[in-house]
Amino acid sequence: MKQNTNQRKIIIGMVSVLIGEVLFGFSYLFTKDITTDISPLALLSWRFVFAFAVMSLCVKIGWFQINLKEKGFKKLLPLMLVSPVLYFLAEAYGIARTTASESGMILAAIPIAALMASAVVLKERPTRPQAIGIGTTVSGVVMVVLVKGLQASFDVIGYIILLAAIVSYSLFSVYIQKNTEHTAVEKTYVMIGAGAIVFSLMALIESGMQNRLKEFVMLPFVNVKFLIAIIYLGILCSVCGFVLYNLAISYIGTNRSASFVGISTLTAVLAGVVILKEQILSGQVVGMLLILCGVYIANRGYGYRPKDKKEKNRNHGVG
Repeated sequence: MKQNTNQRKIIIGMVSVLIGEVLFGFSYLFTKDITTDISPLALLSWRFVFAFAVMSLCVKIGWFQINLKEKGFKKLLPLMLVSPVLYFLAEAYGIARTTASESGMILAAIPIAALMASAVVLKERPTRPQAIGIGTTVSGVVMVVLVKGLQASFDVIGYIILLAAIVSYSLFSVYIQKNTEHTAVEKTYVMIGAGAIVFSLMALIESGMQNRLKEFVMLPFVNVKFLIAIIYLGILCSVCGFVLYNLAISYIGTNRSASFVGISTLTAVLAGVVILKEQILSGQVVGMLLILCGVYIANRGYGYRPKDKKEKNRNHGVG
């Protein structure tokens, strides 16, 4: 019975992270045409404000259950700091300062950093298949990025900012797994709330200094593409994607969840080819096959052995 429960958790966790990565991958379609004209802070602000409004409505009507009054959220403060605040800021400004190939290559190292953080903080060493699989996936992501050519910006500050994004993401993964007191929904709700507050304050200051405050406030009402983007990013990426990813880490751990990160890259390429009619190169096909092989190698069988085998089956807040 206990074995069946553990196997069920593994399946739910793997399906959750897979769907979450696919949702993240499709975000490319919605941000491709607006990121050059709109401030990263404006996009982050409206994305998280919309997500927080939607999630608060779900809590109000009973779709999600949270119990932060009794549990509090002091233990969630490190999580709120590393993600979304530090990670999204570092990712946005790191990408802005570097070339697409550079940022893609550097951010491809996220699964490796997550494995290292898990080993150091959680004392969970990856299994050999996990290490080989994640290495294969990272190689596939790098190939997909490099096949279009490597361009260098030589922006040291940009590189450092992207490294900060990697560290933030890896710490986010281990903090999620380490915190067993709060449900996946509660963690997501606090994360989104923190993002809405911090990014909105920063966006208001930025737009005020540029005398574009009215333009920032009216963005979703006058720019249809921007409105569609924040609806997708807010509901499907921030609410659904974060809940699924937080649930996955709680069920299958940081190491196995990290092995799926390349799926978002694969999804972005396929979405560009099928929907935007972008050209696909043979090197990209090879890279995508490597990503799939890496995911398979890292997750074949049910060899996941969490540190706390006696963790009880808990309701993760989805009602």
